Amino acid sequence: MQETWIILGATSSMARALSRKLAEDGHAVFLAGRDMDDLRRQAADCTARGASLAEAVKFDARAPESFAPILDRLADQEGMLNAAVFVGSMPDQADIDADPALVDGTITDSFTGPARFLQMLAPLMEQRGGGTVVGVGSVAGDRGRLGNYVYGSAKAGFHTYLSGLRNRLTRAGGHVVTVKPGFTDTAMTWGIEGMFLVAPPEKVAADILRAVEKKKNVIYTPFFWRYIMTIIRSIPEPIFKKLSI
Repeated sequence: MQETWIILGATSSMARALSRKLAEDGHAVFLAGRDMDDLRRQAADCTARGASLAEAVKFDARAPESFAPILDRLADQEGMLNAAVFVGSMPDQADIDADPALVDGTITDSFTGPARFLQMLAPLMEQRGGGTVVGVGSVAGDRGRLGNYVYGSAKAGFHTYLSGLRNRLTRAGGHVVTVKPGFTDTAMTWGIEGMFLVAPPEKVAADILRAVEKKKNVIYTPFFWRYIMTIIRSIPEPIFKKLSI
């Protein structure tokens, strides 16, 4: 059955991969982000792949005034509305340490901006009696680590928000999937030293669609990150705070 998907942060590698799969299944996709030229090219690609509708729409997590026009456009669509959130930014922790003002943008991009949009979308989904939200967090949100604790804290907050939204939308027939990717081949991780077990975006997209179909609540992708993070969370704090991980 054809559905409508709004993809926030649609120019990310993971979002591109998901958009292509949704287009091939004949769904309508609204590709939201800041780079309109890139988004228009992506929309044309989705149309060629079979999307029933593909539109580029302007979205900036730091500009809440950009949200209402998107929601108005979605309200014009019939049937179930779904959202996939890939928005986020991860400045180098050393840069944030040198310029604490970067904290605000990191948290807005990775948590409060997307949460505000979803808070505005939720009533529309409740009126339609269903729909799915895919919220892409990160394994970085499972424990504060020396190398990216500001980004990790933003994603931890987003995870908690998604948990509450899941409780809310479930009562109206909807569902929320929290996705915690490990290292993925995206612009956010390019050039970072120490990357290992890096997954292709297509793998993440396939795992997301499988989780949506099976109505999973929380997934790690690839799956083995669940076990890696279980180990990391189990390290006692007196030992953990001495580690450089």
